[in-house]
Amino acid sequence: MAKTIRNVFISHHHKDDSSVDGLTKLVSKKDYVFRNSSIRVKPENEARVKAKQLSDKTIARLLRMKMRWASQVIVVIGKETHSRDWVNWEIKTAYQLGIPIIGVFEDGLKGQADIPENLEKYASAVVGWRAESVVGALDGESNFQKPDGTAWPKNEGGRLIC
Repeated sequence: MAKTIRNVFISHHHKDDSSVDGLTKLVSKKDYVFRNSSIRVKPENEARVKAKQLSDKTIARLLRMKMRWASQVIVVIGKETHSRDWVNWEIKTAYQLGIPIIGVFEDGLKGQADIPENLEKYASAVVGWRAESVVGALDGESNFQKPDGTAWPKNEGGRLIC
């Protein structure tokens, strides 16, 4: 069977880097391959970012350039993702660029996790950590789930995939 290749930008809190790798492995079970254009801050560069040696304008320009290449933006939703300004910015920017946005709850989350404000507004789908759910969202299913995979009542915002 031929692999399905997706050009994606995976938005995430840097503490959730291992979940980016895990998500890539998860979809590979369904013969999907990610070409991920998102940025991971190397430990040696993290100090430069924290010391503001890179301006927000420079970071935004770089992120926007990386996002334009992607056909979909996937947001890894961890315990702290909702409080990350750059993740919220990436979601809004993806919406402004017309790129579908998919939220995926991090593996192992229990109960209802908080999601970023802009994901609540602009998501095409928000799903649990299950290969079938993620692949369905990648294929355009507008599905909204809690971390455990049960239905999440989503009544406003978002975008329809035609």
